[in-house]
Amino acid sequence: MSLFISKSISLGDYEIELQAIRTQGAGGQNVNKVASAIHLRFNIPHSSLPKEVKQRLLKSNDSRITTDGELIIKAQSHRTQDRNRDDALKRLREAIQRCLKAPKKRIPTKPSKAAKRRRLENKKQQGQKKSLRGKIDF
Repeated sequence: MSLFISKSISLGDYEIELQAIRTQGAGGQNVNKVASAIHLRFNIPHSSLPKEVKQRLLKSNDSRITTDGELIIKAQSHRTQDRNRDDALKRLREAIQRCLKAPKKRIPTKPSKAAKRRRLENKKQQGQKKSLRGKIDF
C-alpha cells in the first residue's frame, strides 16, 4: 500500500511511520484501554519526494515540522483507529500537495503617469488651501 500524492508522486509505506497511541481528554471507560489515536511521523529529508517539494515543505511555516525536518501529525478526532489513520494520511497528503506548485513570483507594480500627475495636483491644491489659512494683512 502506498500513499498517492499526484500522478507522478507516491510515498511507500516504509517512508511513513504510524503509531497507535491513547487519546487525550475525556472519553469514558475505554479511554485508558484502547489506543485509537494515530501518531504519524514523516521524515522529509529522507523521503522520495522531489527535491523542490522537499525544500518548499521544509520552508513552509508549519508548526508540525520539527527542527530535524520531521512532519508529525496527531489524529485523534475519530473514535476508531482506522478513521484516525485515514485522517492522518489525508492531512499528510494535503500538506504535501500544498507544496507541489511553486508560488507565483510577485511583480511589483508602479503607479501610472496619470496617477502621479493627479497626486501632485492634489498636493498643490491642498498646499494652496492651507496657505489661505494664514494671517491677513490690511
